[in-house]
Amino acid sequence: MLELELARCSFIDERENVLLIGNPGTGKSHLATAIAAEACAKGYKVKFFRVTELVTMLIEARDQRVLARLKTQLSKLDLLVLDELGYVPATKVGAELLFDVIATAHERSSVMVTTNLPFENWTEVLGSERLIGATLDRLTHRCKIIETKGESYRLQDATRRSRARKS
Repeated sequence: MLELELARCSFIDERENVLLIGNPGTGKSHLATAIAAEACAKGYKVKFFRVTELVTMLIEARDQRVLARLKTQLSKLDLLVLDELGYVPATKVGAELLFDVIATAHERSSVMVTTNLPFENWTEVLGSERLIGATLDRLTHRCKIIETKGESYRLQDATRRSRARKS
């Protein structure tokens, strides 16, 4: 099973990326968190960000003229986890800064992305088709893609609890 292979973290040594794609509530963030925790336990340098938080940090760092410092810190990571790409559209500047981080990481470290959007819908979040093409080119080169399927675990849990209350 690919998930067990990822837990061994050899993809980090190979500088491969991981894309976790699927509907909301299907375990992408939990899987990314578990893999990131295992990578930390094995001594890798890891950072986990929601995409919106990282984009905000990048914009603030640029405005405060400390962007180079933040980019240097990010470039020293073995694994950068970008959670929830696709929930909030980024500004043009935010999308460009995010691309720059991904491009810098390309073949130097691993990037893991969780998203609820199929690739063809990434323009909804990052805008420019040209930027999306360049971003996907870097992310999918030497990449493992896991598609999570099924109904939301949270929705299933809410339905179960609702039924239990009614009985």
